Amino acid sequence: MDFGLALLLAGLLGLLLGQSLQVKPLQVEPPEPVVAVALGASRQLTCRLACADRGASVQWRGLDTSLGAVQSDTGRSVLTVRNASLSAAGTRVCVGSCGGRTFQHTVQLLVYAFPDQLTVSPAALVPGDPAVACTAHKVTPVDPNALSFSLLVGGQELEGAQALGPEVQEEEEEPQGDEDVLFRVTERWRLPPLGTPVPPALYCQATMRLPGLELSHRQAIPASKPAGDQLPTALWTSSAVLGLLLLALPTYHLWKRCRHLAEDDTHPPASLRLLPQVSAWAGLRATGQVGISPS
Repeated sequence: MDFGLALLLAGLLGLLLGQSLQVKPLQVEPPEPVVAVALGASRQLTCRLACADRGASVQWRGLDTSLGAVQSDTGRSVLTVRNASLSAAGTRVCVGSCGGRTFQHTVQLLVYAFPDQLTVSPAALVPGDPAVACTAHKVTPVDPNALSFSLLVGGQELEGAQALGPEVQEEEEEPQGDEDVLFRVTERWRLPPLGTPVPPALYCQATMRLPGLELSHRQAIPASKPAGDQLPTALWTSSAVLGLLLLALPTYHLWKRCRHLAEDDTHPPASLRLLPQVSAWAGLRATGQVGISPS
């Protein structure tokens, strides 16, 4: 009896194990535990659960946050976040059940803002400038682990530049209603001697690093041209203007002369206009047709 009972228990255990092996865990797309979405953008999270008896139930749930639009059917649930705001950030949980067993998968949704809006000061680099500054506008998050700055020259970080630490301020535009609060972050560097001549340009690079995401923006700080480089251009311009003025006077006199010549061709002098009449008088005398007035 004991041997038969042992076989029966072994058979039941094998049956249970076989059923459990037929159940796959939840499949979530994207699979990362933290998913970043840009402010104002949209994102879908899909959760699936395969079940042997096709009786799987899958549903997205939110924890202390706006869940979003959810469409669910057998074994599948799709969560869509549209026009993401900062309030959409938070935890989403996909819960699935099959054959009396329950599974869950947690996703942390992170909303960020990182537009290409960098400004630099000074706008042009002058030899002897002690420091430069770079500001990223309308950004979030502002944690140094997420947002960082670099000062580059020739594609590499400028050696000897001393970062003075970021300064974080709210944007001056006050949010209205449900608008999100964004920040501007400024990093300053104390410059080392740049040598002569100075590099053509320095570059401020701001980088946003989030799980599964890395974005960068750059803004140039060009070197200002020395006064000596600007002098030839000024001289060339003034010389060209002077040359045009000097050329205008002889051109005017030439135009007047040509005009007079054209008028002379159209209206010949009085001496030339009498020539046809003299010739006619001579012809009449030759034929004797000229009348003689009585004496």
